[in-house]
Amino acid sequence: MGYREESQFLKVLRSALVYSLFILMILVWAFPVIWVIMTSLKSRTEIFTIPPTIFFDPTLEHYAAALTAHEILPSILNSLLIASGATIVTLLIAVPAGYAFARIRFPFRDRLSFFALLAQMAPPIGLIIPCFLLLSRVRMLDTYTGLIAVHMTLTVPFSIWLMITYFQDLPPSLEEAATVDGVSPFNVFFKVVLPNAWGGVGVTAIFAFIESWNEFLYAVVLTGLRTKTAPVAIFGFLAAEESRWGPFTATGVMIMAPVIIVALLAQRQIVKGMTLGATKG
Repeated sequence: MGYREESQFLKVLRSALVYSLFILMILVWAFPVIWVIMTSLKSRTEIFTIPPTIFFDPTLEHYAAALTAHEILPSILNSLLIASGATIVTLLIAVPAGYAFARIRFPFRDRLSFFALLAQMAPPIGLIIPCFLLLSRVRMLDTYTGLIAVHMTLTVPFSIWLMITYFQDLPPSLEEAATVDGVSPFNVFFKVVLPNAWGGVGVTAIFAFIESWNEFLYAVVLTGLRTKTAPVAIFGFLAAEESRWGPFTATGVMIMAPVIIVALLAQRQIVKGMTLGATKG
């Protein structure tokens, strides 16, 4: 084997190893999702078959059972309402805050931005009792407004830092040119800066929605029958006497579906947003 043929063989072997590693990583990540989807389509007897069956006749009986359960549909609507509300309010706060931290010089700017980062690092388990006592005092337990406000402790800090990155990546010359032309600071933000940052706003909205949609710890403590969210209601299928794994996994698929659909539709924007600024400088 000549040197050129050996080099070509090593290149092919290296590429094969890299792609095999990527496929393995994808399978490790996707296996639980695939398993849940398969289980939701199996009959009751096939779910408990050992060894597990890979080939089976799919059925939608578990989806019908989940949708007819009295808590599931209202809880999904609650999750949609709470996640949408938290996303909208988060953007109203994070977008102007991110612009202020990125462009405006004011006292304690660095300390305040670090405080936003510190709030993101705070463990939710340590904030449950204060949040419960506070919402109980103002009579906002089991309310949409109360849970949206609590979810914002998770979504706002991360969103602010994400928007800071986007605004820092925009060239200041755009704002300087508008200011020279006599445009007011208010109009500079809304008519010059914001139209060039819609991609970042969209990515921030997606992450905020997913964070609120998937949140479980606060919801299980701070909600009741009226505002119970889907991640909490799904556990109604699990009991000490009998666990209804079919409806449980079917509800899990319905909870995952909106997030997966949003991620697939906006994957280009998400990748672009997460890599924005990576090649800066």
